[in-house]
Amino acid sequence: MTAGTDKPKVLIVDDEERVATTYDLRLGTEYDTEVALSGEQAIQAVDEDTDVVLLDRRMPGMTGDDVLEKIRKRGLDCRVVMLTAVDPDFDIAEMDIDDYVVKPVDKDEIQTVVERALTVSEYNEQMQQLSSLKLKRNVLEVELSNNELHDSEQYQQLSTQIEELESELEQMENTLDIDQVELFL
Repeated sequence: MTAGTDKPKVLIVDDEERVATTYDLRLGTEYDTEVALSGEQAIQAVDEDTDVVLLDRRMPGMTGDDVLEKIRKRGLDCRVVMLTAVDPDFDIAEMDIDDYVVKPVDKDEIQTVVERALTVSEYNEQMQQLSSLKLKRNVLEVELSNNELHDSEQYQQLSTQIEELESELEQMENTLDIDQVELFL
């Protein structure tokens, strides 16, 4: 999320200004959007506040594939969605992307693409948090007696946190097509 706003930041990268402007208008009220009309502009615009990059694949000069590579080399923690007229081929299996969507897309589809990317990001973060909490619980269960665990308020809080996170994750899985989520993990 961008500093100063609670809206997720979405970078729209497309060399066709009309297309980029259309996406910007479709997303602008719910997200903090920024438009880049070239790969070079995209590299300058993407930063640690960027949540989602909607990236055209075929652009003159620096292609979407090149931009993707530079984003990943910088280690930025953002979701990258190829939003392109290029039909997918087997090469996408090697691409470090979070989704691949073939144009054209309508208003509902573009919003769904962004929401799905944000949900997957949150899902991954919560899965990591759940894993960490479960590892702590497992260590306690191995090292302490059942009586000590039963009498510990901290252990009970830990168990409650785990249950709540599991419930939240289950709700996210119901919102998403879980097969799609597994692609991102």
